Amino acid sequence: MDQMTLTATTFARDLSSRPAAQVHNQAMHQMLAPFPVAYFMGAFVTDLVYWRMPDVMWERFSVWLITAGLVMAALVVITALIDLAFRGHRPVWVRALGYLLAVLLSIFNVFVHSRDGYTAVVPTGLALSAAVFVILLLTSSMGWALTDRPRAGAGK
Repeated sequence: MDQMTLTATTFARDLSSRPAAQVHNQAMHQMLAPFPVAYFMGAFVTDLVYWRMPDVMWERFSVWLITAGLVMAALVVITALIDLAFRGHRPVWVRALGYLLAVLLSIFNVFVHSRDGYTAVVPTGLALSAAVFVILLLTSSMGWALTDRPRAGAGK
């Protein structure tokens, strides 16, 4: 039978290694911001499909996608306000106003989609979805965050 020998083991921490997960000063809403963008862009796609193939299922998909996008946008706004109030971040006005415009158009768009029939989507709903798509495409190309980190010399 083989004998096993135990050598000296230290439990000293290796300072050269980096932790597996590092916490950055990242805005909380930045993790949630892509979700409403995906929902609103999905609504644009389902509106395009409904325009080419008028099956009521596609119109219902659009309504649900816009509604889910609005719910997620509300969560993004709440977390962005928390970032502004408690984490010392400052707003990035171009992105925040573009995002706000897209949300307001989507609120109007969900009311347009709630009408009955083909005219609920074509042409007004499709045009609103396209406008939201373009606004979010331009806004998200600059980044996801609606706030920016505080400056190095600022308090927090």
